[in-house]
Order: sequence, then C-alpha cells, then structure tokens
Amino acid sequence: MDSLEIIGGNRLVGTVPISGAKNAALPIMTAALLADGEHVFRNVPDLRDVHTMTRLLGRLGVQAVYRDGEVQMTSFGDIQPTAPYDLVKQMRASVLVLGPLVARCGRAMVSLPGGCAIGARPIDQHLKGLSAMGGRVELRHGYVEVTVPRGRLRGADITFDFPTHTGTENLMCAAVLAQGRTTLVNCAREPEVEELARVLNKMGARIEGAGTSVISIEGVESLHPVDHAIMPDRIEAGTFMVASAATEGDMLVDGIGFEPLEAVIAKLREAGAGIEREGGGIRVVGSRPIRPTDVITQPHPGFPTDMQAQLMMLMCLAKGTSRITETVFENRFMHVSELNRMGADIEINGRTAVVRGVDKLEGAEVMATDLRASASLVLAGLVAEGTTHVRRVYHLDRGYEQIEKKLAPLGARIKRVAGNA
Repeated sequence: MDSLEIIGGNRLVGTVPISGAKNAALPIMTAALLADGEHVFRNVPDLRDVHTMTRLLGRLGVQAVYRDGEVQMTSFGDIQPTAPYDLVKQMRASVLVLGPLVARCGRAMVSLPGGCAIGARPIDQHLKGLSAMGGRVELRHGYVEVTVPRGRLRGADITFDFPTHTGTENLMCAAVLAQGRTTLVNCAREPEVEELARVLNKMGARIEGAGTSVISIEGVESLHPVDHAIMPDRIEAGTFMVASAATEGDMLVDGIGFEPLEAVIAKLREAGAGIEREGGGIRVVGSRPIRPTDVITQPHPGFPTDMQAQLMMLMCLAKGTSRITETVFENRFMHVSELNRMGADIEINGRTAVVRGVDKLEGAEVMATDLRASASLVLAGLVAEGTTHVRRVYHLDRGYEQIEKKLAPLGARIKRVAGNA
C-alpha cells in the first residue's frame, strides 16, 4: 500500500483546479440503470470509488468505460438485478444501485454496503421508503432483497426520520419510474442531490423541489440517455481552502463558487482567513494568528461533516480553544489520536472534541483511518516541522484525485511512496 511523504513548512501559493464531485458522480452513474442507450458523463474524477462503480455497473449489465475524465456508459436492457458483496463491500455508495434496480427491474438483491468505518450509517430509511412504494423488503444472508409484487412501484408520501443523502437519492431514482406521484419530506438538501435531480430531469423525469426539504416526483413511463458534465467537488475545494489558511498561503481555488461552500467560508473567515471571489473561483489568503472557532456539523446547509477533520487540524494551530461537535456520524474522531501524535492537544468528550491550540505540529508516522481523516493528516503534514509519513492513503484515493500532484505545484514538498503499509 502506498504512503505519502511530506516535508512541512512551505507556504502554498498558486492556482489549484477542482475536480468533479465524487458524491455527485456516483449516484449519477447509477442513473444509467434507468434508461437504455449511450450515456456520457464528463468531468468525472479519476478515483478508486469511480472505478469501483464502473465495475459494479458492468456486473449489472451496463458497460462503463472511464477515459480522461469521461465515463461512457451503454445499456441495452439486459440488466442483472444482483449487486454482489465483493464489490459493494468496497464502497458505501454502492447501495445507490438499489433504487434504480427496483424501479427498472421490479426487484433487486444488493449486499449490505461497506465503505469508511465512521459509523453505522444504516439504510433503514431507504427500505422504509421502498416498502411504502409497494416493495417487499427482506434481509437475508447479508443481502437486501426488494421485490415488487405488482411489477412496478407506486407513488407514495414518505417522510424521512432524518435527512439522509443517499436515502434521498435512492428513493428519488426509484420514484422516477413509479406509477403516480411521490412526495419525499425531510429530504437531504445537499448540492449533489440537486445535481442528481438535474440529470434525471434531463433524462425525462419530472422532479420538483430538489435542494429543499420537500421533493415531488411525478413518475414517467420511461427515460432516455443523457450527456452531462459533473459539478465541482465542494469538499475537495474546502480541503484546499484549509490548506491555504493553514500554511499562510495565497491560493486561487479554481472552478467553484461560494454557494456550495458558504458554511465552510464562514468558519474560515472566523478563523482569520481572507476569502474573496475571483473570476471563476475563490481566493483564500491565510494569516497568523489563527483564531479559534466552534463548529457543529449538520446536514446541508450547515457545516459539512466531510470538512470536520480538516477544520479540526486548522484549529490545532489556533491561539485558544475550539470545540468541534460531530452530530452526523458517531465514530468520526478517529483522526484525533493521530493528530495528537503530531503534537496536537485534543480531548474527546462524547461527540465533542475540545481542541487547544499549540504553537506547532511535528512530523510523525501516522495512519489514515478513513477518507476525510486522511485529508486532515495530509494538511497536518504540510504545516508540521520535519517529515510526516501518511500510511494507508488508499482511503485518500477514494475521494481526492492525485492530491500530491495538485499540491506540489503550489509549493508543497510531497511525494507518493509505493508499497508501504
């Protein structure tokens, strides 16, 4: 397994392009299950999860080829409704094939999902919705089996117990081919949910309200293929913004606007970073001292849980004490012990991490435990004195497209080392 070697201390200056959003690309790719023909998705990031999804869709009967940021997908109706454990275990987003398969085939058998070990993340809300739409749900031998006795789902009024990103997307995909109207209440409001609805509507669906807490879907008889460019990745952009703030950098994060990052921008400004719109991007100028700030993660439009670890790293260098409360996932502080090994002073009290700022971090051997924890350790290495080795960066590769090749032109001393555990 690869590692990253980072020699800290350099100020990051320059322009960094932002890749397409993984969390938009994956559900959009599953939408190809809903319509025969040739789909083209552009601005798709070159990530492990994307390649896992192409293999999974291929197993289901959709030929998917990734080349130079573009996925060409072809389906001719021979869809196999079984998603096997060997692929689903690698990535939680694999569960997103469930809704499209049930809608298209009237049945599906999908292995319970895997992915980062950051909490239970059950799929009960997905299954409750499919059941309300006429699906018969069974859990057997580690698989979810959904069958539709009538052959076609029917519209229903469904209220989520809590906003669920993948649950909203799965039921939205299921409802587009259902008979009648479906209303989803207490929906996830993330920009990626809006992007999926935008693509489905281009395919002929009739969806209203995506991006709000109530989404209405009028089912249609069939959909058609689509050509679509994926939106930019707001979490990748936020990670680079923290990198600039932490290193006293001057960075243009190119290809993304303020709107999907308003909560992150507000906290970085509280911490003392200068942030302005510039052209088609966001300029971030870091300065000292870094000011402490308290954060509570929340569903969009609140502060995203996927930026919690990165902001925590920044608060390790603040002049004062910060409190970071994680409300979305119950096991998302695994990076704390690794940051403390680098000289941070973080104490966990339930779902709140108390971060007392220190004068400096020191390079160390650290181990990535999940995707965003990996990003926080890379950021820590950029500001630490000495050399940091981040092990198990396969987690990082699930969500960041060759991060070392984007950081190096900005002045980072970072390289990938092959074959280390």
